[in-house]
Amino acid sequence: MDRGIFAQRRQVIAGLAGLALLAGSGAAAAGEMRGTGDLGVVVERASGSLLIVDQSERAAIGRVEGLGDLSHASVVFSPDERFAYVFGRDGGLTKVDILEQRIAVRVMQAGNSIGGAISDDGTLVAVSNYEPGGVRVFDAATLEMVADIPAEWAGGLSKTIGLVDAPGRRFVFTLWDAGETWIADFSPGVMQGNTPEITKITGIGDHPYDALITADGRRYIVGLFGEDGMTALDLWQNPPVPRRILAGYGRGEARLPVYKMPHLEGWALAGDRFVLPAIGRHEVLWIDGRSLEEVGRTATHGQPVFAVARPDGRQVWVNFAHPLNDTVQVIDTPSGEVVKTLRPGPAVLHMEFTPRGNEVWISVRDAGRIDVYDARSFEKLAEIPADSPSGIFFTARAHRTGL
Repeated sequence: MDRGIFAQRRQVIAGLAGLALLAGSGAAAAGEMRGTGDLGVVVERASGSLLIVDQSERAAIGRVEGLGDLSHASVVFSPDERFAYVFGRDGGLTKVDILEQRIAVRVMQAGNSIGGAISDDGTLVAVSNYEPGGVRVFDAATLEMVADIPAEWAGGLSKTIGLVDAPGRRFVFTLWDAGETWIADFSPGVMQGNTPEITKITGIGDHPYDALITADGRRYIVGLFGEDGMTALDLWQNPPVPRRILAGYGRGEARLPVYKMPHLEGWALAGDRFVLPAIGRHEVLWIDGRSLEEVGRTATHGQPVFAVARPDGRQVWVNFAHPLNDTVQVIDTPSGEVVKTLRPGPAVLHMEFTPRGNEVWISVRDAGRIDVYDARSFEKLAEIPADSPSGIFFTARAHRTGL
C-alpha cells in the first residue's frame, strides 16, 4: 500500500484520538455543571446564613454567610432558579447566586422589613417595610431602586404586610395601620416613568396582620387581628370590592391566648377546599374553594402555624406553636382526619414538599437539623445538620404565583 495512504490513515487516527480526548474533557466539564431544579435554600436564622441544599443528594452542598438578621426571613427565586432573593428582618435585601454560592448584591433598603415578592416576569423585586413603612421596588438584576411607595394615610406612614406578586407585573399589599389594600401596577402600558399606577381599596378591616394570594392569582385574602372574620378581594374585578368572609371567626371572637400568629401563606388548597390554621385554637378550618365559606374543622395537637398541602392535595401536614412545637400531624384530605402524628423534635418551624410531593423536608430548629421524610410511608430518609434552621425554600417556587 502507498506510504501516503498510510500517512493519511495515521493522521485520521490521530485526529479521532484528539476528538475523543476533547469529548472526554467536555464530559468531565459537563459533569461539574449543576442544574438548579432540585436545589433549595434553608434559612439559618441564628447565624445570618443560607444553607444551600440538594434534594437528590438529600444533603447540604454549601453555605452563604453575611445576610444579616434572618429572624423572620423569606426567600423568592429568579425565573431561571439561579438567584435567591432574601428578605431580612433588618431591612437587608440580598441577592444570592446559589450556583456560585456567594452574595451577588446586597442592599440595606429599610430599617425593618417583613418579606417581599418578585414580579411575574422576574424583573422587579418588592420589599414590604415596617420601618419606615411602605413598599420599595428594585431592579432584580442590579438591586437598584426603581420605585419608593410610601404608604401614606391620615395617621402618617403605615406598616405594610401581605405583599404578594399578582399577574400582570403587579404587586398587592395591605396597610396595617390604615386597613387598606393597595395594588401597584408596573405593567409597561400603565407606568408613568418609574411610577406605578396605584389602586387603593378601603374598608379592609381593623389591623390586617397578613394576607395571601391564591395560586391562580385571582383572590387576595386578608387576615384581621382587630376583629372577627377576614376580607377577600377578587382581583379580576376592576376595582376589587372587599368581601367579608368567615364572619364570627378570628382574633376578636374570644380573645384567646395566641402564642404565635399563623402565616396566611400557610393556607393550603387541598382538592376543592382550603385548609386554614385557626388562630389561637387547636384546630384547622376547611373552607370551600369557591364560596370561601367554612365547611368543617379538624381538631389538632396544638395551635397550628403552617398547614401545608402535599402537591397532589391528598394530605395536609401541620406544625404547631410553642409549647407544643415538637410535633407534626398529617391530615387526610377526603376524611379530614389526622392519620399520622410525628415528633421530629424541639421547635419544628417549617415544612417544604419537593415539587412532586414524594418527600417533605422539616426544619427542627432546636435540634439543629433538617429532617427528610417520605411523604407516603412517613419513613425518615435523612437528617441534614443546620444551624438553627427555619424557612425551607425550593427553587420550584420560582414558577408559582405568591411564593
